[in-house]
Amino acid sequence: MAIDKQKAALSSVFAAVFLTLMKLAVGIFTGSLGILSEALHSALDLCAAVITFFAVRFSDKPADSTHHYGHGKIESFSALIETVLLFITCGWIIYEAGQKLFFGSGVELIGVQWGVLTMIISIIVDASRVKVLKKAAKEHGSQALEADALHFSSDVWSSSVVIVGLVCVWMGNYINIPVLKYADPIAALGVALLVMKVSIKLSRETIDILLDTAPKGMKEMIENEISQITGVLQIAEIRIRPLGGNQYIDINVGICPNQSHRSVHAIVHEIRERIINIIPRCDIVVSTFPTEVKCNKNVNLM
Repeated sequence: MAIDKQKAALSSVFAAVFLTLMKLAVGIFTGSLGILSEALHSALDLCAAVITFFAVRFSDKPADSTHHYGHGKIESFSALIETVLLFITCGWIIYEAGQKLFFGSGVELIGVQWGVLTMIISIIVDASRVKVLKKAAKEHGSQALEADALHFSSDVWSSSVVIVGLVCVWMGNYINIPVLKYADPIAALGVALLVMKVSIKLSRETIDILLDTAPKGMKEMIENEISQITGVLQIAEIRIRPLGGNQYIDINVGICPNQSHRSVHAIVHEIRERIINIIPRCDIVVSTFPTEVKCNKNVNLM
Protein backbone atom coordinates (compact mmCIF):
# COMPACT_ATOMS: atom_id res chain seq x y z
CA MET A 1 0.00 0.00 0.00
CA ALA A 2 1.37 3.38 -1.06
CA ILE A 3 2.17 5.92 1.64
CA ASP A 4 1.05 9.53 1.14
CA LYS A 5 4.20 11.60 1.59
CA GLN A 6 2.39 14.56 3.16
CA LYS A 7 0.82 12.30 5.79
CA ALA A 8 4.21 10.69 6.42
CA ALA A 9 5.77 14.13 6.93
CA LEU A 10 2.95 15.29 9.21
CA SER A 11 3.18 12.17 11.39
CA SER A 12 6.89 12.94 11.83
CA VAL A 13 5.96 16.37 13.21
CA PHE A 14 3.74 14.82 15.88
CA ALA A 15 6.40 12.22 16.74
CA ALA A 16 9.06 14.94 17.09
CA VAL A 17 6.79 17.01 19.39
CA PHE A 18 6.23 14.01 21.66
CA LEU A 19 9.92 13.06 21.81
CA THR A 20 11.11 16.62 22.43
CA LEU A 21 8.75 17.24 25.35
CA MET A 22 9.43 13.81 26.90
CA LYS A 23 13.23 14.13 26.69
CA LEU A 24 13.23 17.72 27.91
CA ALA A 25 11.16 16.87 30.99
CA VAL A 26 13.21 13.78 31.89
CA GLY A 27 16.51 15.52 31.07
CA ILE A 28 15.74 18.38 33.47
CA PHE A 29 14.57 15.93 36.15
CA THR A 30 17.63 13.66 35.94
CA GLY A 31 20.18 16.36 35.14
CA SER A 32 21.52 14.22 32.29
CA LEU A 33 23.39 16.14 29.58
CA GLY A 34 22.99 13.14 27.30
CA ILE A 35 19.20 13.30 27.56
CA LEU A 36 19.15 17.10 27.30
CA SER A 37 21.32 16.90 24.19
CA GLU A 38 18.84 14.38 22.82
CA ALA A 39 16.01 16.79 23.68
CA LEU A 40 17.73 19.52 21.67
CA HIS A 41 18.36 17.04 18.89
CA SER A 42 14.64 16.18 18.85
CA ALA A 43 13.70 19.88 18.99
CA LEU A 44 15.73 20.51 15.86
CA ASP A 45 14.21 17.35 14.38
CA LEU A 46 10.85 18.99 15.02
CA CYS A 47 11.95 22.09 13.11
CA ALA A 48 13.23 19.87 10.31
CA ALA A 49 10.00 17.83 10.28
CA VAL A 50 7.92 21.02 9.98
CA ILE A 51 10.16 22.23 7.15
CA THR A 52 9.86 18.84 5.45
CA PHE A 53 6.06 18.88 5.74
CA PHE A 54 5.75 22.26 4.03
CA ALA A 55 8.46 21.32 1.52
CA VAL A 56 6.69 18.18 0.31
CA ARG A 57 3.41 20.09 0.07
CA PHE A 58 5.01 22.86 -1.99
CA SER A 59 7.06 20.48 -4.15
CA ASP A 60 3.88 18.72 -5.29
CA LYS A 61 2.72 21.87 -7.08
CA PRO A 62 2.86 21.42 -10.87
CA ALA A 63 5.03 23.44 -13.21
CA ASP A 64 3.76 26.94 -13.99
CA SER A 65 4.65 29.95 -16.12
CA THR A 66 7.58 30.92 -13.89
CA HIS A 67 8.71 27.46 -12.68
CA HIS A 68 9.01 25.44 -15.87
CA TYR A 69 10.56 22.44 -14.13
CA GLY A 70 8.09 22.41 -11.24
CA HIS A 71 8.90 23.01 -7.58
CA GLY A 72 10.82 19.84 -6.72
CA LYS A 73 14.01 21.60 -5.66
CA ILE A 74 12.31 22.98 -2.58
CA GLU A 75 12.82 19.51 -1.08
CA SER A 76 16.57 19.75 -1.59
CA PHE A 77 16.59 23.24 -0.12
CA SER A 78 14.71 22.03 2.96
CA ALA A 79 17.19 19.17 3.32
CA LEU A 80 20.04 21.72 3.29
CA ILE A 81 18.35 23.68 6.09
CA GLU A 82 18.09 20.45 8.07
CA THR A 83 21.84 19.88 7.80
CA VAL A 84 22.50 23.37 9.16
CA LEU A 85 20.23 22.62 12.12
CA LEU A 86 22.09 19.37 12.74
CA PHE A 87 25.46 21.14 12.80
CA ILE A 88 24.06 23.65 15.31
CA THR A 89 23.02 20.71 17.48
CA CYS A 90 26.54 19.31 17.37
CA GLY A 91 28.09 22.62 18.41
CA TRP A 92 25.88 22.94 21.48
CA ILE A 93 26.41 19.31 22.57
CA ILE A 94 30.20 19.54 22.21
CA TYR A 95 30.30 22.81 24.18
CA GLU A 96 28.22 21.46 27.07
CA ALA A 97 30.10 18.15 27.19
CA GLY A 98 33.40 20.04 27.27
CA GLN A 99 32.17 22.15 30.19
CA LYS A 100 31.36 19.04 32.20
CA LEU A 101 34.48 17.07 31.27
CA PHE A 102 37.19 19.74 31.44
CA PHE A 103 35.88 22.65 33.52
CA GLY A 104 34.43 20.88 36.53
CA SER A 105 30.72 21.34 35.89
CA GLY A 106 28.56 18.97 37.93
CA VAL A 107 27.73 15.54 36.52
CA GLU A 108 25.55 14.18 39.36
CA LEU A 109 22.42 12.46 38.07
CA ILE A 110 19.21 11.31 39.73
CA GLY A 111 16.49 8.94 38.53
CA VAL A 112 18.76 7.25 36.00
CA GLN A 113 16.18 4.48 35.46
CA TRP A 114 13.68 7.03 34.16
CA GLY A 115 16.28 8.30 31.72
CA VAL A 116 16.91 4.79 30.41
CA LEU A 117 13.15 4.17 30.02
CA THR A 118 12.79 7.46 28.14
CA MET A 119 15.54 6.53 25.71
CA ILE A 120 13.99 3.08 25.10
CA ILE A 121 10.64 4.70 24.28
CA SER A 122 12.47 7.14 22.01
CA ILE A 123 14.18 4.29 20.15
CA ILE A 124 10.84 2.52 19.56
CA VAL A 125 9.20 5.69 18.21
CA ASP A 126 12.22 6.63 16.08
CA ALA A 127 12.52 3.14 14.58
CA SER A 128 8.86 3.16 13.54
CA ARG A 129 9.27 6.59 11.93
CA VAL A 130 12.39 5.49 10.03
CA LYS A 131 10.52 2.53 8.53
CA VAL A 132 7.58 4.65 7.35
CA LEU A 133 9.70 7.55 6.07
CA LYS A 134 12.13 5.34 4.14
CA LYS A 135 9.24 3.56 2.45
CA ALA A 136 7.55 6.86 1.53
CA ALA A 137 10.86 8.37 0.35
CA LYS A 138 11.49 5.38 -1.92
CA GLU A 139 7.95 5.38 -3.33
CA HIS A 140 7.95 9.10 -4.11
CA GLY A 141 11.68 9.68 -4.72
CA SER A 142 11.57 12.39 -2.05
CA GLN A 143 14.89 13.74 -0.79
CA ALA A 144 13.13 15.70 1.96
CA LEU A 145 11.55 12.53 3.37
CA GLU A 146 14.88 10.72 3.01
CA ALA A 147 16.51 13.50 5.05
CA ASP A 148 13.79 13.17 7.67
CA ALA A 149 14.40 9.42 7.82
CA LEU A 150 18.12 10.08 8.36
CA HIS A 151 17.28 12.39 11.25
CA PHE A 152 15.19 9.76 13.02
CA SER A 153 17.73 7.05 12.18
CA SER A 154 20.49 9.07 13.83
CA ASP A 155 18.22 9.45 16.87
CA VAL A 156 18.05 5.66 17.23
CA TRP A 157 21.84 5.39 17.44
CA SER A 158 22.32 8.45 19.59
CA SER A 159 19.64 7.29 22.05
CA SER A 160 21.47 3.96 22.30
CA VAL A 161 24.69 5.81 23.11
CA VAL A 162 22.91 7.82 25.83
CA ILE A 163 21.56 4.60 27.38
CA VAL A 164 25.11 3.25 27.60
CA GLY A 165 26.23 6.48 29.27
CA LEU A 166 23.39 6.40 31.80
CA VAL A 167 24.03 2.77 32.68
CA CYS A 168 27.72 3.55 33.22
CA VAL A 169 26.80 6.45 35.52
CA TRP A 170 24.48 4.17 37.51
CA MET A 171 27.23 1.55 37.79
CA GLY A 172 29.70 4.23 38.91
CA ASN A 173 27.35 5.32 41.68
CA TYR A 174 26.53 1.75 42.70
CA ILE A 175 30.06 0.36 42.86
CA ASN A 176 31.69 3.73 43.68
CA ILE A 177 33.86 4.24 40.60
CA PRO A 178 33.93 8.07 40.18
CA VAL A 179 35.37 8.02 36.66
CA LEU A 180 32.21 6.32 35.33
CA LYS A 181 30.23 9.43 36.25
CA TYR A 182 31.75 11.10 33.22
CA ALA A 183 30.15 8.53 30.91
CA ASP A 184 27.13 10.81 30.42
CA PRO A 185 28.99 13.78 28.83
CA ILE A 186 31.16 11.30 26.92
CA ALA A 187 27.96 9.70 25.59
CA ALA A 188 26.78 13.19 24.61
CA LEU A 189 29.98 13.64 22.60
CA GLY A 190 29.23 10.31 20.93
CA VAL A 191 25.81 11.68 19.98
CA ALA A 192 27.47 14.73 18.44
CA LEU A 193 29.83 12.61 16.35
CA LEU A 194 26.97 10.47 15.06
CA VAL A 195 24.94 13.55 14.18
CA MET A 196 27.91 15.14 12.40
CA LYS A 197 28.41 12.00 10.31
CA VAL A 198 24.77 12.07 9.21
CA SER A 199 24.96 15.82 8.53
CA ILE A 200 28.04 15.55 6.30
CA LYS A 201 26.50 12.72 4.25
CA LEU A 202 23.20 14.54 3.85
CA SER A 203 24.83 17.88 2.97
CA ARG A 204 26.90 16.29 0.21
CA GLU A 205 23.84 14.67 -1.35
CA THR A 206 21.83 17.89 -1.06
CA ILE A 207 24.53 20.09 -2.59
CA ASP A 208 24.86 17.64 -5.48
CA ILE A 209 21.13 18.00 -6.20
CA LEU A 210 21.20 21.80 -5.94
CA LEU A 211 24.20 21.93 -8.31
CA ASP A 212 22.44 19.63 -10.82
CA THR A 213 25.04 16.90 -10.39
CA ALA A 214 24.03 13.90 -12.51
CA PRO A 215 23.56 10.66 -10.54
CA LYS A 216 26.65 8.48 -10.77
CA GLY A 217 26.47 5.89 -13.54
CA MET A 218 23.11 7.08 -14.91
CA LYS A 219 24.52 8.66 -18.08
CA GLU A 220 26.42 5.48 -18.94
CA MET A 221 23.31 3.39 -18.28
CA ILE A 222 21.22 5.55 -20.62
CA GLU A 223 23.92 5.53 -23.29
CA ASN A 224 24.08 1.75 -23.17
CA GLU A 225 20.31 1.47 -23.66
CA ILE A 226 20.19 3.94 -26.55
CA SER A 227 23.14 2.40 -28.37
CA GLN A 228 21.16 -0.84 -28.74
CA ILE A 229 18.36 0.83 -30.69
CA THR A 230 18.33 0.24 -34.44
CA GLY A 231 18.46 3.55 -36.26
CA VAL A 232 20.51 5.43 -33.68
CA LEU A 233 23.82 6.04 -35.40
CA GLN A 234 25.36 8.57 -33.01
CA ILE A 235 24.78 9.77 -29.45
CA ALA A 236 25.88 13.39 -29.39
CA GLU A 237 24.71 14.47 -25.95
CA ILE A 238 23.04 13.19 -22.80
CA ARG A 239 22.26 15.72 -20.06
CA ILE A 240 20.65 14.83 -16.73
CA ARG A 241 19.20 17.24 -14.21
CA PRO A 242 17.88 15.78 -10.92
CA LEU A 243 14.98 17.74 -9.46
CA GLY A 244 13.04 16.54 -6.44
CA GLY A 245 12.27 12.89 -7.08
CA ASN A 246 12.48 13.25 -10.87
CA GLN A 247 15.23 13.18 -13.46
CA TYR A 248 15.02 15.65 -16.35
CA ILE A 249 16.89 14.10 -19.27
CA ASP A 250 17.88 15.76 -22.58
CA ILE A 251 19.13 13.48 -25.34
CA ASN A 252 20.49 14.39 -28.78
CA VAL A 253 20.99 11.51 -31.21
CA GLY A 254 22.12 11.27 -34.82
CA ILE A 255 20.06 9.31 -37.33
CA CYS A 256 20.25 8.59 -41.04
CA PRO A 257 19.12 11.66 -43.04
CA ASN A 258 17.08 9.37 -45.29
CA GLN A 259 14.75 8.30 -42.48
CA SER A 260 11.03 9.03 -42.86
CA HIS A 261 9.16 11.06 -40.26
CA ARG A 262 7.36 7.90 -39.17
CA SER A 263 10.67 6.10 -38.62
CA VAL A 264 12.13 9.03 -36.67
CA HIS A 265 9.04 9.12 -34.47
CA ALA A 266 9.36 5.36 -33.84
CA ILE A 267 13.02 5.74 -32.83
CA VAL A 268 12.24 8.61 -30.45
CA HIS A 269 9.38 6.60 -28.95
CA GLU A 270 11.61 3.58 -28.36
CA ILE A 271 14.28 5.77 -26.72
CA ARG A 272 11.69 7.18 -24.34
CA GLU A 273 10.22 3.76 -23.53
CA ARG A 274 13.60 2.19 -22.81
CA ILE A 275 14.68 4.99 -20.48
CA ILE A 276 11.36 5.05 -18.62
CA ASN A 277 11.73 1.33 -17.99
CA ILE A 278 15.04 1.83 -16.16
CA ILE A 279 14.33 5.30 -14.69
CA PRO A 280 10.59 5.45 -13.87
CA ARG A 281 10.51 9.04 -12.57
CA CYS A 282 11.86 11.02 -15.49
CA ASP A 283 10.95 13.72 -17.99
CA ILE A 284 12.65 13.09 -21.33
CA VAL A 285 13.31 15.40 -24.27
CA VAL A 286 14.76 13.69 -27.36
CA SER A 287 16.11 15.68 -30.29
CA THR A 288 17.52 14.22 -33.50
CA PHE A 289 19.90 15.41 -36.19
CA PRO A 290 21.05 13.96 -39.52
CA THR A 291 24.49 12.47 -39.18
CA GLU A 292 27.22 11.94 -41.73
CA VAL A 293 27.87 8.49 -40.29
CA LYS A 294 27.16 5.87 -42.96
CA CYS A 295 23.58 4.63 -42.65
CA ASN A 296 23.21 1.04 -41.49
CA LYS A 297 21.59 -1.19 -44.07
CA ASN A 298 19.19 -2.48 -41.38
CA VAL A 299 17.74 1.00 -40.78
CA ASN A 300 14.07 1.20 -41.70
CA LEU A 301 13.50 4.00 -44.20
CA MET A 302 9.75 3.53 -44.48
